[in-house]
Amino acid sequence: MRLLVDRVTWEAEDVVSVRLRGADLPAWTPGAHLEVVLPSGLIRQYSLCGDPADRTSYLVAVLRERAGRGGSAEIHDSALVGRALEVRGPRNHFALEPAPAYVFVAGGIGVTPLVAMARAAAGSGTPWRLHYGGRSRGSMAFVAELGRLSGGEVVYAPQDEVGLLDLDAIVAGAPPGAAIYACGPEGMLRAAQAAGDAVGRTVTVERFASSGNAVRGTSGAFEVDLRRSGLRLAVPADRSMLEVIRDVLPDVPYSCEEGYCGTCEVRVIDGAPEHRDDILSPDQRAAGDLVMICVSRSASPVLSLDL
Repeated sequence: MRLLVDRVTWEAEDVVSVRLRGADLPAWTPGAHLEVVLPSGLIRQYSLCGDPADRTSYLVAVLRERAGRGGSAEIHDSALVGRALEVRGPRNHFALEPAPAYVFVAGGIGVTPLVAMARAAAGSGTPWRLHYGGRSRGSMAFVAELGRLSGGEVVYAPQDEVGLLDLDAIVAGAPPGAAIYACGPEGMLRAAQAAGDAVGRTVTVERFASSGNAVRGTSGAFEVDLRRSGLRLAVPADRSMLEVIRDVLPDVPYSCEEGYCGTCEVRVIDGAPEHRDDILSPDQRAAGDLVMICVSRSASPVLSLDL
């Protein structure tokens, strides 16, 4: 679908929000993201941080990544207001599950999906607490928005004032039964999950970069059956499914090529995928009906896909 950019707003140092306007837009739930096709053709994923009850617009926020791959710079530097952009989704691999209480942990721009989660918790009357770390107070977006939410607490931790978040204490101090969600830099996410492992608590995370766990080119060759296209392709050990498929279907969507964004998600019709992404949950991996073709392989001689 094509949506009109009708507002770009400065939210914090190097952070802008972008509002995309439409009508009767597909519903979404906290934790969901959009895929946005930028004017250059780059595809990028941005967490939704607006109000799910608003079916006329989507709101995303974008941090200018100085060492990024160009997408954030394009958002910040382009005159987007008044332009129509192709948008795909929403999709949700970071869904807010029912719980008696919530603990949210945000690092920098990782606050974006957690704003929507905190708003949902406040709306349902569920106790919540957000621990929000950032480089400085000036770099922390949505402070005013978070301050308007009821039924919870925001604990701000500007690094230049108080140092890094004490993740061991945050996780260990979470109320019994509380669901813990974290989003931010990879180092923070690894530390949060390690803190959870140490006390037997699950920390659900969303990544904006690869965890580095994907291993490419170390398993044997296999074939991929593109059922709708009527093609069967050989995937050698030293090439990814995405690379091979793009030889014949150059328009197949993809973005990160590292298994964390979900753009290349494809439905599995038959066969056993060997999952190497950072997205799918254990239950989704066990179901075997989805695969990220940029990093994952096949545990069966042939993998049939809905392409």
